[in-house]
Amino acid sequence: MSEEESGNSGGESTLTVLLAGGVNLAIAIMKLIAGIITGSGAMLSEAAHSVADTITEVLLLTALKRSERPADRVHPFGYGKERYFWSLLAAVSIFASGAMFALYEGVSTLLGHGESQSTSVLSYIVLAVAFLLEGTSWLQAVRQVLRESKAEDRSLLTYLRLIDDPTPKTVLFEDSAALIGLLLAFGGIGLHQLTGSEVWDGIASIAIGLLLACVAYLLGRTNRGLLVGRQADPTLVRGIRDHLTAAPEIEAVVDLQTMLMGTDQVLVCTRVDFDDSLGAADLERACVRLASELTEAFHDVTEVFIEPVPRSDPDLRATVLARYGDIAERWSKP
Repeated sequence: MSEEESGNSGGESTLTVLLAGGVNLAIAIMKLIAGIITGSGAMLSEAAHSVADTITEVLLLTALKRSERPADRVHPFGYGKERYFWSLLAAVSIFASGAMFALYEGVSTLLGHGESQSTSVLSYIVLAVAFLLEGTSWLQAVRQVLRESKAEDRSLLTYLRLIDDPTPKTVLFEDSAALIGLLLAFGGIGLHQLTGSEVWDGIASIAIGLLLACVAYLLGRTNRGLLVGRQADPTLVRGIRDHLTAAPEIEAVVDLQTMLMGTDQVLVCTRVDFDDSLGAADLERACVRLASELTEAFHDVTEVFIEPVPRSDPDLRATVLARYGDIAERWSKP
């Protein structure tokens, strides 16, 4: 991704988060009022859902702002991983604030310990308005991920699996869950009105809680992988390997490690076997040139470390084979 595209993506992520946050706050207030008036567990669960989503947007906005700080002495590789940390907290918020409350409301209703309920046209009006507002936020998230996946020439599922910016994925998942949750609440309230049984309202609340728990798990797993230190996009890794292998000074790429340090920030550490005829000065110039070429050719690459090593070293060979398997054998020049 180019620097211009990276900047545009960051600005669009901020727009997506701000739009989703404003929408969720307005919806949370409407749902809460309707839930208090009607006593509907499903409506109160949806109110908790929207409150959780609002908290999520605040955390995501914090992630965007804090991750943009430049590197300093304390954090020489920058603050890019702050985006992953705050996004992980957002996933926890969805589970703690939304899923747990919805499950509690559902179980309480099924056990007969919930508030007395009444059906009201207000509930349907609030759900309809909420669906329209959530749909607006959802469309913005969909437009962003589709545009970015198309720019990278990937399918939507592949893009979401390899994405290094959890912000649009979080908004897309939570808005999708919100739309499904509204349909579940509508069904629960409608069946309660038709049958007179509060069981349907309780079932809808439990379904909403389980839905939020699944979304929180998926988002938490994504951010866990990014925080632990995930390898860069496989296409980028292959491009870096091919670039190094093609260098005239290099006999073989012995080891190649990459790690995402943040959105559009990749750390590259490579061990290469240089031509033995090179002098010390030639080796130094080659390392500097190759590092410069990598950062220019691949705009996501921000740091490059090149270590000259002999490919015949048995301990290093065993380590690389244990990590990558037989594919490491194909890194040498024919």
